Amino acid sequence: MNAAVRLRVLIVDDEPPARERLKSLLAELADVEVVGEAMSGAEALSHTHDLAPDVVLLDVRMPGMDGLEAARHLNVLDEPPAVIFTTAYDEYAVEAFEAHAMGYLLKPVRKEQLAAALSRAGRLTRAQLQKLAAAGAGARRSHIAARAREGLKLIPLEEVRYFLADRKYTTVAHVHGEDLIEDSLRLLESEFGGAFVRIHRNALVAVRHLERIERGADGQYFVRLRGAAAPLAVSRRMAGELKERFRI
Repeated sequence: MNAAVRLRVLIVDDEPPARERLKSLLAELADVEVVGEAMSGAEALSHTHDLAPDVVLLDVRMPGMDGLEAARHLNVLDEPPAVIFTTAYDEYAVEAFEAHAMGYLLKPVRKEQLAAALSRAGRLTRAQLQKLAAAGAGARRSHIAARAREGLKLIPLEEVRYFLADRKYTTVAHVHGEDLIEDSLRLLESEFGGAFVRIHRNALVAVRHLERIERGADGQYFVRLRGAAAPLAVSRRMAGELKERFRI
């Protein structure tokens, strides 16, 4: 670690004793500054925007948004912090994590382990986070994260009407408007397959918002979504599957 640079660290854990232990250990390390604490994944996102830490020490299991989902949202930022996971009992992802030489510390965390993890802390790639999520018994995100001027915008999955791909970006249409994200339709379909269905090569719609299928005078099929102003085009092949599967 470069002695001329102080590493700014955010501690995220829902248990006060765990946060106190990490603060105590970090106080013994040179060139490290604790810039804040958070008790949940959602707080971690807010504090990261406000405090701009270099490293986030992130508990894996927390009420509400867990550490894995929070890390995936942090990865959306233009300059994401390095993430070091901490956990008291979840060893399910240790092997997958160690294969990428990233930080994954089992509690009680030891000073030597923490120092070593900080010295090699680096950005988690999207692929690495996907593998960790897959190792976590198929855990999936409860929110979609989009970059906004004020930081990260979290969109509850149940409010998403559809995803529409266009070249590099994907539009996520939800009950409060539209935002751009970088997740591919292939990734979204694999993660949310039960909740969303593909209606075209470039579109996924939320099953919960499906209302009916219409057919235009030219034979083109469209799907109507509850609350959406305009219908979405459906491929002829998918129209038949949708009718049979959802009886709409």
